[in-house]
Amino acid sequence: MAGGFKYMLLKIISIFSVVRGYNIGLVVLAQYLTSIFILAQDTPMIEVLLDPSLFVLVLATVGAIASGYIINNFYDQEKDLINRPQKSILDHMVSQKTKLSLYFVINILALLFSGLISLRAGLFFAGYMFFIWFYSHKIKKQPVLGNLTSALLSITPFFAILLYFKNYNLLIFVFGFYLFLILAIRELVKDLENIKGDLTLNYKTVPVVYGEKATKLMMSILIALNCLVSALLVFYFELRLMHSFFIGATVYLILLLFMIWNAQRQQDYNRIHNFLKLLILAGVFSILLLDPALILNKIF
Repeated sequence: MAGGFKYMLLKIISIFSVVRGYNIGLVVLAQYLTSIFILAQDTPMIEVLLDPSLFVLVLATVGAIASGYIINNFYDQEKDLINRPQKSILDHMVSQKTKLSLYFVINILALLFSGLISLRAGLFFAGYMFFIWFYSHKIKKQPVLGNLTSALLSITPFFAILLYFKNYNLLIFVFGFYLFLILAIRELVKDLENIKGDLTLNYKTVPVVYGEKATKLMMSILIALNCLVSALLVFYFELRLMHSFFIGATVYLILLLFMIWNAQRQQDYNRIHNFLKLLILAGVFSILLLDPALILNKIF
């Protein structure tokens, strides 16, 4: 009995690993914080949290992203075995057949959930899920285009809540572009981190095609562009305390740039990747700094 429970628990942990539950949780948090503090500022927090349509929309987002990670894991099985052997052992607790079954079931559920909201939402998620599959199947192996597409797909869920609230706040688009640049940098770091598996399996990533130095130069350009966007946000938008995040993040990225140029081993790139994850996490929570007083008003 105990052995059966342990095996089932490992299966659940394996599925959580495959769908990258941490990343999905972060997207859900970002969607709700954006809804509460930017898109629906005049609505009490409890009404936003208990909005059934928004909940279903977020649930559809969870399904679409989870299915994307599943199909991505399915196609990258051999590469992950080389680059992340320990994680691959955990992921292999769930068979490829089960992964495919989960992929189709979750996609269908996500479509049904989004269709409950509106036809437009259903079409949005249908297109989103198709492009996730197309990215995993075809685009991912294309240098530069694959990196940019991955970053773009990562921020697409935010457009779903923009469509829902019909509040096309310019700050969201600029902040979205800022996040897009961070994600594009992270994708290049991942390519450098996974270069061993990419070379073995002949994946045409940026480091494989153009070399490590050219990849670092691309990241330097993206970081410089990101710093310019930070300056735009600080000087041309009313951010209140949130401007401190962008100032601090600029210094943080410049320090990471030195680390990038000094990095040589997979462990070095893995460390930089984790630092970028921390920056993304801080960026999500920085939404609260737009108006700290609003937090108290929303709660009380």
